[in-house]
Order: sequence, then structure tokens, then C-alpha cells
Amino acid sequence: MSRLFDPLKVGALELPNRVIMAPLTRKRSGVERVPNAMMAEYYRQRAGAGLILSEATSVSPQGVGYWGTPGIWNDAQVQGWQHVTRQVHEADGRIFLQLWHVGRISDPELLDGQLPVAPSAIAAAGHVSGLRPKRPHPIPRALETNEIPGIVEDFRQGAERAKAADFDGVELHAANGYLIDQFLQDKTNKRTDCYGGTVENRARFLLEIADAVTEVWGADRVGVHLRPRGEEHDMGDSNPKAIFGYVADELARRKIAFIFVREIEAEDSLLGEIKRRFGGPVIANELMSKEDGERLIESGHADALAFGRDYIANPDLAERLQQNFPLNTPNKVFGISFGYPDATHAANTYRIGKAPIEESVTFHG
Repeated sequence: MSRLFDPLKVGALELPNRVIMAPLTRKRSGVERVPNAMMAEYYRQRAGAGLILSEATSVSPQGVGYWGTPGIWNDAQVQGWQHVTRQVHEADGRIFLQLWHVGRISDPELLDGQLPVAPSAIAAAGHVSGLRPKRPHPIPRALETNEIPGIVEDFRQGAERAKAADFDGVELHAANGYLIDQFLQDKTNKRTDCYGGTVENRARFLLEIADAVTEVWGADRVGVHLRPRGEEHDMGDSNPKAIFGYVADELARRKIAFIFVREIEAEDSLLGEIKRRFGGPVIANELMSKEDGERLIESGHADALAFGRDYIANPDLAERLQQNFPLNTPNKVFGISFGYPDATHAANTYRIGKAPIEESVTFHG
């Protein structure tokens, strides 16, 4: 019997299975960045996951980096998210809100003419996503030391609003080259103040946010999303084991609910090291199959497995995996309702059908 379908205690929650829906940016929130009925239906359909981690959600207007992504900084957004959580809970699901600030991965066009902010004035390689004409990432403005507490407060207020929206907890997006990750890794953090230099200093921003959010939710309803070895958005660190090992130690000391590790398996994988040092529940993710997840759980390197694109194409993914039903194959379609809430369930189609998706917006978080 697969351990993927064993219950798992994650902080204050008892999950019915270990199949997690990964955070997936879908860009369906419109100009005002308010969650809508289509999004509520989309999440309701996927309530069979052990835990849903919402798409990345900006804690402030300064933290946005893409058109159509949701926010959690005003009352209208809270009300929109309430419709989502109500639908998930009525379907007996559990959902955490992923709190997000993109940092340098933005553009003045998205920020009312202002420059993106970052730990240091270093532009990311590549081009801004989704904007035309195509343009390189701008050189961001380095945050002043006295500005940083204000961003920590934005995360705290985002956590408060997530609670008002009836989420079951929150996950901090500290991965994929966004703001918290930019502070963690020394390729992007060249600061000489108390937020730069040593691993302790570079982790300070994340840990201050974790402490602020924990005051709102309690540690047992807070998770952290890490990507130790990813180069997405031009990231890198001279000693990933040192910085991410320290982060795991500190999060263990705080007794947070879980760490989500997005990492392709390789000889230098840090998943097992993070699990060993953290000690609590670890969710593994990145291009993994059911068999990969079972092996990682059996080895003790992870406790649950998160799926991304497969959850877009298969709303009832946990049931399909448990019953060994075939999976729908993701196709491509541009950003409309088709292929968003209308993916087929096995029970409705005897395990057949195609669920088109817009692959360009299905990255995690």
C-alpha cells in the first residue's frame, strides 16, 4: 500500500493523504487582482488534495511582478479569497495562502513607474515575463535598511488578511528568485548591513517575516517554500548547504508546520539534509512521479509530494493516483476560462479527456 495515501500530521492539521497541490500561478485575477468565481471553482475541484497551497499572492502593490496575479492587501481581495476558501472547505479541503513579494522580478510598468526593489542593485538576466515590447529586467533599487521593517509588516498584514479570508494557514514564498530568496543567496545579496554577508545576516529577513507571521497564525499553521539549488531568475549561492542548512535549523527551532523543497534530484541534492536538520514535515517537489514520491517517503527524505501541472490537468489527481487511473495530458491554450476550471474528472469521463492549460503560467508560486 502506497504511503502517499497515509494520513499526515502537518502542524495543526491532519491531512488525509500526502498528495499536495503545489502553488501554481495562473493569472486569472484581473486588473484589480481580486480572486473571482472561476478561481473558487478551480480550487474547489482540487479539494481532494491533502493540502492545497494557493498560487503566489502579493502582500503589497510593490510586490507584484505579473499581470493578473492575486493580492491580499485590501478588503476586496480578502472578500474574493473568502469565496475561494468557502468552496474548498465545503468540499472538505484544506488550503494555505502563499504570501509573496517578487522583489527585482518586476518592471516599472507594473509598479506605477517605480523601480522594483531588491537587497542589492543587481538586475536579473533574461526578460520581463509577459510584457511587450520585450525588455530586459531593469536594475532594481536596493532597499534602504530602514525600509525593510515595512516589508516585514506587509507580510504580517498579509497573514492577518489571510486569516480574515478563512485560510487554514500561510506559506512564505522564499524560493524561485523572488524577494526573500534574493536576500538568502549571495549572488543577489551584496549588502554590508545586518541583512547581508554572513548566512545569519542573509537569513535575517526571512526569519523576521516568519516570526511576524507566526505571531498571527501560530507556528503550526505556517510553512516556508525553499528552492536550494534552482537557477531560476538568475539565482545562485557560493555555499547552498550552509545557507539552507542554517535556515532549516532556525525554522526547526521555531517549530513551523512544514518546509516545501522545490529541487530536482541530483548528487548534490539538499532535500535529505534539509529534512535531517528540520526534523518536521518536508514536502518534496519538482518533476516527480508517484513512484518518486513513494521512494522519497520510504527513504525518510520527505513526508509528502507536491504536484503542479498534473494538478491542473487532473483536478482529482489524488484519487487517480490512488486508483492507478491514467492521467490527463496537459495541452496548451491561452489565458481564458477554457482549460482552467473545466479539466475532466475520472468519475465523469471514465478516466479520459484532455485538460488544456496555459503552460507559460504554470510555474510554481
